[in-house]
Amino acid sequence: MTDPAAAELAIVIVNFNTAGYLERCLASLERHRGDLAVDVLVVDNASRDDSHHRAIKAHPWARMIENPTNVYLSPAWNQGAREAKAPWLLFLNPDTEWFHGSLGDLVGAARAHPRAGIVGPMLRNPDGSVYPSGRRFPSVIDAAGHALLSPFTRRNPFTRRYELDGWDRTTERVVDWVSGACMLMPRAAFDDVRGFDEGFPLFAEELDIATRLRAKGWEVLFTPAAEVLHEIGVSRGRSRTMHLMHSRSVFRYYRIHRAGGLRRLTLPLAWAALRARAELAWLRDRIAER
Repeated sequence: MTDPAAAELAIVIVNFNTAGYLERCLASLERHRGDLAVDVLVVDNASRDDSHHRAIKAHPWARMIENPTNVYLSPAWNQGAREAKAPWLLFLNPDTEWFHGSLGDLVGAARAHPRAGIVGPMLRNPDGSVYPSGRRFPSVIDAAGHALLSPFTRRNPFTRRYELDGWDRTTERVVDWVSGACMLMPRAAFDDVRGFDEGFPLFAEELDIATRLRAKGWEVLFTPAAEVLHEIGVSRGRSRTMHLMHSRSVFRYYRIHRAGGLRRLTLPLAWAALRARAELAWLRDRIAER
């Protein structure tokens, strides 16, 4: 959309076999750009469906980086950030569409909160319902209860506490973390924590970077100033492999950030609970497919 050196905002999108979703994502960015000078980078992780080439052909103002293999999410996000020059970085999933408000509205909310290291907008499911982005870091008990029960019902006390049940998300609020589907970061904050930890190649990367930013004195802000539609899981799918990868990433996060002192004794239990959740979630998906 503009010369990368002159851009105020760089948008990094990591693509892998997203069919027409990436094209719709780019079209929505064009409609909702506002007055910002924007640089859009699509990092393609060896897609086999030609989605990246079709999208760039339809929207030639976007730049593309093609990886010969799938390096997953965090490494590709870091790769895109290194190629960008803008003072603001927006990490965006390709299965999103800007729905309400402009890119400038989201950046404006961030500028009004100079200690915000991450700013996340309101996310909506494809049916228009509000997705519970903006959550607290759960206690050990709530994390265990959520892990085991949420694949079947989110109307349980553990998930409700974790997802800040009772807050309608129509108000701005400092939270512990926001969904990685759409995260705006000032370059200064991103550089302060040296970007995404590539030990989280997929899943829990947003939890980890929010935790490290908060440890450095930054805040995480949820704002309804912009709204984004999100179709969950288009790139990753719902295979058993993906569920197991999720369990490994969440366990690594717990081991690094939440299992200090006597909590080290809970690591075997946490691993067992997360593996059980992965198997239950995979079983649920198999039943739903049938």
